[in-house]
Amino acid sequence: MAENTAGTGFRHFGTMIDCSRNAVMTVDTLKKWIDLTADLGYNTLMLYTEDTYEIPGEPYFGYMRGRYTEKELKEVDDYAAEKGMELIPCIQTLAHLNAIVRWPAYREHVDTDDILLAGDEAVYHLIDKMFRTISRTFRSRTVNIGMDEAHMIGRGKYQDLHGYEDRTEIFLMHIRKVAELGKKYGLELLIWSDMFFRLASGGSYYDSQIRLDKSVKKLIPDNVGLVYWDYYSADRKRYANMLKAHRAIKSGSWFAGGLWSWSGPVPHNAFSIRCNKAAIESCREAGVEDVFLTLWGDDGNACSRFATLPALFHAAEVAKGNTDEELIRARFQEKFGISFERFMLLDLPGTPGYSESEIFNPEKYLLYNDPFTGLLDSTLTGSEGEQYGVAARLLKYQKDQGEWSYIFETLHDLAAVLQLKAELGNRTRLVYKSRSKEALKALIADYDVLNRRLRHFHKTFQRQWFKENKPHGFDVMDIRLGGLIQRVTSCRERLKALLDDEITRIDELEETRLDYNGNETFFEGKPIEMNNWRRTVSANVVDW
Repeated sequence: MAENTAGTGFRHFGTMIDCSRNAVMTVDTLKKWIDLTADLGYNTLMLYTEDTYEIPGEPYFGYMRGRYTEKELKEVDDYAAEKGMELIPCIQTLAHLNAIVRWPAYREHVDTDDILLAGDEAVYHLIDKMFRTISRTFRSRTVNIGMDEAHMIGRGKYQDLHGYEDRTEIFLMHIRKVAELGKKYGLELLIWSDMFFRLASGGSYYDSQIRLDKSVKKLIPDNVGLVYWDYYSADRKRYANMLKAHRAIKSGSWFAGGLWSWSGPVPHNAFSIRCNKAAIESCREAGVEDVFLTLWGDDGNACSRFATLPALFHAAEVAKGNTDEELIRARFQEKFGISFERFMLLDLPGTPGYSESEIFNPEKYLLYNDPFTGLLDSTLTGSEGEQYGVAARLLKYQKDQGEWSYIFETLHDLAAVLQLKAELGNRTRLVYKSRSKEALKALIADYDVLNRRLRHFHKTFQRQWFKENKPHGFDVMDIRLGGLIQRVTSCRERLKALLDDEITRIDELEETRLDYNGNETFFEGKPIEMNNWRRTVSANVVDW
């Protein structure tokens, strides 16, 4: 059990690192993270590993994914213990196991999508192996076993085998079986709480008015606790209501906030700070004892976790009772030798636009948005190039920031790319329509500059990745950035052919464009959140 540290007032106050969406932190980087967070007052670290940990007798589990060996995890666990930190495994025992379902060894034991087949004895044999490995690798007797977002449980192979059954009953049956396996190894289990709310409401999680049947509450095993996760709101009333709803289901629920590292290469510290301040203060008022902040890595895990340092520090100060913004900034400067405001410049290649319920990430989708088909061009306001140019200039003068310089350089290079790339599609169409030879020459020259900037960004991003993570997973970034470079090259060649009168038309540029969100007016000019590379790069089929 973790102890209170540095006056946070919470029994557990920690972070969770996503090591499943390609970027698996090296052991040395994990030690650096432990040093950093322990010094700030955190006393807990969760490692989110869907299949990126070794299970004896399961050679395809985490195969070629950079999985941690038992030796590596024991080394990290020992190091954490020396620093007074509890290392808690965070795994999946129902859904989110998409990486293993590709292998024939597991395919027959899948319900649908990435959801394991409830009731299948082979599934429980696998989970037993998970627990056996964890129990001898980690000191902690607490395990987060996931169980979130299994929306289609019981609607695939399970229904083929057993017919239609109530999904809540299937879910609870599975939890009971897994809980019994946990007891076998003396483990206390945590599950993300959303499935209870979704099943009761027909899909919604953040509905504090949902009332679960008392029989459901009684069926939750005694060694299973709930984790309420919410990264999206600065509304303290929402947190208070949801925490109250959780207490009505099961006392002692944990809370998970977010350090926004999962919407692309750029951190969203300002949004994280706003949400986490409201969440942490609400947790304190509600008597919540266990709080942690997640660093997910959705769709490629492209953001350096250390880029979230301002939000990480700010949350620790709020947890200690310090809400004086000037004092927080002064302490940050004293601790790291760099001003809080300077570190916050890492947000610049993102967007300052956010609200209590939304976050936008054009820094990612405009990077991959195709110059000719431009599926996301309808989100442009027409000033993005100028804004990214300002971001690039500001970050250029902040590159030399000691141990964090590599992050500043990476995001400077991204901003320099977006300065040309963000509005390239709209500009290409205008020039194509004009058929001006001089405008075409200038446009082609910018395509050449863009390709050079893309290659430079690839190098700095690669350096950042290998400084922090194992090499596995960077192949995906090579494919994405390499494909982008080739696509820019291909588009440039066709524009050159048009300039040289070798062709008379470019079919993609002839098509009438539609608004991405389905609105009748094309130029909506409002950023969105689109954290899906496949849906960004093409309207054609990227995989089957």
